[in-house]
Amino acid sequence: METSAMTGRRFGMLTVASDSGMRDRNRCILWRCVCDCGGEILARRKELESGYVTNCGCILDRPQAKNAAGDLTGCRFGELTVIKRAPDDKSGKACWVCRCSCGSECIVRGSSLRNGHTKSCGCLRHGVSYNALDLKGQRFGRLIAVYRTNINTKDNSHAVWHCVCDCGGEIDVYAASLNSGRTRSCGCLNDEKRSRMHEHMQYRDDTCVERLKRVETDKTENRAGFRGRYITKDGRYRASITFRKAHYTLGYYKTYDEAVRARLDAEEQLHKGYLDALEKYERSTKNDPDRANNDPFYYTVTRINGEFHIQTNGV
Repeated sequence: METSAMTGRRFGMLTVASDSGMRDRNRCILWRCVCDCGGEILARRKELESGYVTNCGCILDRPQAKNAAGDLTGCRFGELTVIKRAPDDKSGKACWVCRCSCGSECIVRGSSLRNGHTKSCGCLRHGVSYNALDLKGQRFGRLIAVYRTNINTKDNSHAVWHCVCDCGGEIDVYAASLNSGRTRSCGCLNDEKRSRMHEHMQYRDDTCVERLKRVETDKTENRAGFRGRYITKDGRYRASITFRKAHYTLGYYKTYDEAVRARLDAEEQLHKGYLDALEKYERSTKNDPDRANNDPFYYTVTRINGEFHIQTNGV
């Protein structure tokens, strides 16, 4: 089935002729391809579809160079026209400076151009070129666009506008961020949200009570599959917990279940233990209001020989 799907397909100057019957060390098929120049080459399907191999080597400046590529200057790919060769990227892949139809320039891998993965500077993703829009005087949330700056982004592909916020602050913002609604203030809006959030939270001794209450139903997971549990380089599981700005390593375990149990036991001692002690203390102060002033609540944790030792007056 794969043979019939590949035979006859064209990739750059190459046309897939047949399965060569040969396999590489990973058991991948090596396809016999005929070049427009008449030459032939064997290539893997992945190399062809990614644009890594597009000819038999006839137009390469350096046939032996692994990442060499034909001259794409002047070629058009979607909205992009290739201007000149750019320095190779960190992985050694050939890159090109392209000019988009919207007027912006960007740097793109040659393989991304050939396989059609990149067709514009990014403006096509939104259906409009934000670089070409005049945003002067327009309002976006609390921001008013004043003028387009001369700030150049890394690949010179996005317009940046200087904006004034209702609070008096000023900020430079990508045009795309303004139009999409991602940026609506100079930052004051987020500050106000955080302030309102803290107003509804109860803090005791640098401890957020509401957060501890959510521990029992918290489904937060990480790469190891459970909160406070991490996979080490040697394949073991490291369990840890943070309480009142102190970080404790609970130990290293061979199995997932052992690490989870260690974490849950620590939560029972520290998180749930703190909440239970605080509840008992607050219940007692209702009957004895003077205690809150004379005997403030405390919950002290020390760790000796891997064991937690807790001192509290919440009894």
